[in-house]
Amino acid sequence: MTLEGTILTPEGLRRGRVRFAERILAVEEAPVEGSYVLPGFLDLHVHGGLGRDFMEGKEAALEAARFHLRHGTTGLLATTVTAPPEDLRRALRGIAEAMGACEALLGVHLEGPFISPKRLGAQPPFPQNPDPALMEDLLALAPVRVVTLAPELPGALELVRLLAGRGVRVQMGHTAAGYLEALAALEAGAVGFTHLYNAMTPLHHREPGVVGLALERGLWAELIPDGLHVHPAALRLALKSIPGLYFVTDAVAAAGMPEGVYPLGAHRVEKRGLGVWLGESLAGSTLTMDEALRRLVGFGLPLEEAARRLSAYPARYLGLEDRGEIAPGKRADLVVLDEDLRVEAVYLGGKRV
Repeated sequence: MTLEGTILTPEGLRRGRVRFAERILAVEEAPVEGSYVLPGFLDLHVHGGLGRDFMEGKEAALEAARFHLRHGTTGLLATTVTAPPEDLRRALRGIAEAMGACEALLGVHLEGPFISPKRLGAQPPFPQNPDPALMEDLLALAPVRVVTLAPELPGALELVRLLAGRGVRVQMGHTAAGYLEALAALEAGAVGFTHLYNAMTPLHHREPGVVGLALERGLWAELIPDGLHVHPAALRLALKSIPGLYFVTDAVAAAGMPEGVYPLGAHRVEKRGLGVWLGESLAGSTLTMDEALRRLVGFGLPLEEAARRLSAYPARYLGLEDRGEIAPGKRADLVVLDEDLRVEAVYLGGKRV
């Protein structure tokens, strides 16, 4: 197949053609007109969509993944919430089954249960201290690619070392850690920060906290660009400070749905206006990745940079060498957008979805 338009290549935006089957065959510059052709988006933190939650099992996972696929997300990590161990086991079994039927599902982001009871945010009230035996159980059930934990908890550094040794990306989040506790986790093998600024100790000039560590030494961090979780000025500060900043939706079941009440693990959260709320606390978002792109451009990011931080950057973070770029040999995971950055078509492995 061939698409013509303005293509985001590793060298930048170029007018031309991309020829592909399951993988990219060639990218040719040419004086042609047409839509934007971007690498498919990769969302490494998403809980659900279209009324379904990844905690619910296989069919819910498939419905949520296909909803986000239609919005240009050609790869995602099904993200869990803090829950009792048996609920987590059941969710991971369902996600693992769904992965066999949808290649956009890349694995699991385990958000909790090893998080601080002081920084739950909208997480259900089932936090616990790090438990290597439970972690081994969960690793055996599904491909866990990312784990969010609170580094100040007893046994956290040992768990960081265990996970880093297995190639799992450990992120700090939902944490009351001070700067030194968070630094110890970085030195033990943690590599990222979950929804930067949210549910973590803030920057103070005498107590830098987890945010201060991220801005000083972070190489990677995820951030929710909906304009509600983080002010655009704070987003731009993070871009200046963290080389590998990438963007996630943290979308919940309410994404793609009318206002109302929807599941978030054991919680019921309410979609009101642009936000999702547990009482007066934000509880995830209703973002899709195409909307994230439009908002980032609205915040002043060049289209090229915004698109890369939704595709190439998360691909590099996970070590996925065949995704995130439009270049010969890469997977033909593509999203076609009109001049208003609205989705016209999505291709997954060369097939239009």
